[in-house]
Amino acid sequence: MAKVQIFIKKVLWQNNLLFPAAIWLSSRLFIWAAMLLVAPHLPAPPEGSIPQFGWGVFDAWDSVHYRSIAASGYEFTNDGDQHNLAFFPVFPLAIWVFMRFGLSFEVAGTLINNLAFFAVLYCIYFWVEEHCGTKEARWTTAVVAWCPLSMFGTVIYTEGLYLLLSTAALRAFDKKQYHWTILWGAMATATRPTGLALIPAFLLAAWRQRRPFIAYVAGCATAMGVLLFSLYCAIQFGDALGFLHAQHGWRPSLGFDRQGWLDMLLQIAIGTSNWEYSAIQDYLHPLFFGVIVGYGYCLWHFRKHLNFPVVYGFYGLLLCFLIVVDDWFIYNLLNAVIFLGGSYILWHLRTQLTPVTVIYGLCGISLLLASGGTISLGRLTYGIVSVSVACGVFLSRHSRQGYLSLGLFAILLVRLSVKFAQELWVG
Repeated sequence: MAKVQIFIKKVLWQNNLLFPAAIWLSSRLFIWAAMLLVAPHLPAPPEGSIPQFGWGVFDAWDSVHYRSIAASGYEFTNDGDQHNLAFFPVFPLAIWVFMRFGLSFEVAGTLINNLAFFAVLYCIYFWVEEHCGTKEARWTTAVVAWCPLSMFGTVIYTEGLYLLLSTAALRAFDKKQYHWTILWGAMATATRPTGLALIPAFLLAAWRQRRPFIAYVAGCATAMGVLLFSLYCAIQFGDALGFLHAQHGWRPSLGFDRQGWLDMLLQIAIGTSNWEYSAIQDYLHPLFFGVIVGYGYCLWHFRKHLNFPVVYGFYGLLLCFLIVVDDWFIYNLLNAVIFLGGSYILWHLRTQLTPVTVIYGLCGISLLLASGGTISLGRLTYGIVSVSVACGVFLSRHSRQGYLSLGLFAILLVRLSVKFAQELWVG
């Protein structure tokens, strides 16, 4: 038995070529099992449905808009309602190409996102290994694959494709391969609005590192993707900024959404039901939440005098809390923890990451803060690869807490996968 364990460790853990594939396969098997085997045998939730075994479990929420674009093209009227022009073109265009080979929408969209997510794990692994080391690369790959929101790298969403294109562009910039920076960066800016953060990131990093003139050219040329989309909007709808105006259906105004943040934090602290009724209906939630916050503060304050078993107790307490709370609490907690925690870790490690990694992360976070809402905040933050890189590097230096965190990730990953299959909102 010991020889088998040593063999597995050498082949999977220590093999740079197999490690990302093993991490991808293990995490995707969790998701597929939850969505295809577990969810269909659970009772129908009040606002959801019982999924059927098949490709349809990967098709829900935003997937509807990608389907309409791939099938019949864009539609838009500047009336403040939700129109599919808000969704950038590279992903639905790729689906359209796959459908020309006879694949259904569900199969095409699922394959593209899963294959892109598989490729991005390799891209992230080798990128982080080049600048931080092998241990950091392994932990970063594990964080990206096992983060609960990595579920969106399996369903018909843009997470996998955007992560691949933006990471490839950042890695190419670090390697001073500016022609590849232009190609991948332009495709990223035509895949998702947060791709716009790449443009100032490349320009500021070029200035910070005193790069040659071609680096500035590459940074500016990255905008070609969104400029071509803008040209399409001008020709087709007479509005060059139509893709921005279409965002009003989801985010009515730009700027920091103070009320949205307040509501989100209150729901986390006192519970969704207490927030809805503006009165304390459930005393256990704020009590339990206060205990966890107080316990966490004591762990941090006395961290130099405590042993690891105390930390295990904190994770156990947190796990019990996450099991009993409602779905909206999980959704808001992931939004807050991934955005606020990820931002802090990125800033904390700013001197240990490459300049373009840090600057892109800060530009992306600033763009999300100015977007005028908190909807899908955690998922969009997860799409900013710099945050995952910072978290991976951080956990590589605190491996015991890292393993506990991955355990919590796996539990939440299954929970989110089941809820998505039941057509419930999870981000």
